[in-house]
Amino acid sequence: MKSKLALLAAAAVAVGSLAVAPHLMAQAPASANIPPVPRDPNAAPREQGQNVAGMHVYIRGGLKSHNAGEHDYPQFMADYSKILTEHGAVVDGGFHFPTAEELKGVDVIVMYKGDTGYMTPTQKADLEAFVKRGGGIVALHDAMCGPDPEYYATILGGAKKHGQVNYTLGANFAYTIVDKASPLMKGLKDGDSVYDEAFYAMTWAKSPQVHILATTVIPDTPSARNGVNGSAVGQVVPQMWSYEHTLPGGQPARAFVWMQGHTYANIMKPEYRDMLLRGVAWAGKRPNVDELVDYKPPAAPQRAPRPAAG
Repeated sequence: MKSKLALLAAAAVAVGSLAVAPHLMAQAPASANIPPVPRDPNAAPREQGQNVAGMHVYIRGGLKSHNAGEHDYPQFMADYSKILTEHGAVVDGGFHFPTAEELKGVDVIVMYKGDTGYMTPTQKADLEAFVKRGGGIVALHDAMCGPDPEYYATILGGAKKHGQVNYTLGANFAYTIVDKASPLMKGLKDGDSVYDEAFYAMTWAKSPQVHILATTVIPDTPSARNGVNGSAVGQVVPQMWSYEHTLPGGQPARAFVWMQGHTYANIMKPEYRDMLLRGVAWAGKRPNVDELVDYKPPAAPQRAPRPAAG
């Protein structure tokens, strides 16, 4: 965000300048036929490879939990801050709940951190204010967990109560793609399987309801046989969904949720990486859901030759 503000300040100073030395002009590729843009020599340098005009994403991360290869929230922040940047987004983030100041200008919060439903009154108010202005959310795995699933389902469409046995633990299972026409499901097909964790005994939003994208059949595991409401083995439960809703007094907002991510390697698979990029663009109400997937960085600018040594 600081980089973006610095660029705006640089542009303002440049416009007011009557003359700028040639070596301070940012040169565009000749094929672009775009005149050079003056730059303030005292402005902070632009971050190389940053698309300063891209959608603004805040990654809500956390400290590592569970066993090796599981719930690797710090690794997600490291990997996806780079992936999103390479695909044209402006990225901020932290291991803490974002403040109202940090959420200014943010289009989408990507949450991969357990139990984000635990919020202070201030954090809850800040999140609601973000959603009311139309901010989008992408949530992975146990980010949907918290103490009050009835409330959190109004934000994410579906939520899981922390502390209950409503999970499979690690198991193999396959997806059934319910909405094959959804652009969010592009590249996924019936029978795609993962070794991960599925939840059940979910609390779902009632008005409006979620739009189910993909489901799975709960496999036979000890925790699935002995869940909070008895055996869940064989139940068909949504694992991917989208949610369009409007909080009272607010603007329409969107959330995209993927229940998996217990096994971190699944998040890095190309088909799910692209699904998440589409989910971010969709939650951010971008006209083209493939905006991030298809992003191509501009050619590196031509640099003016250095003056010969005197």
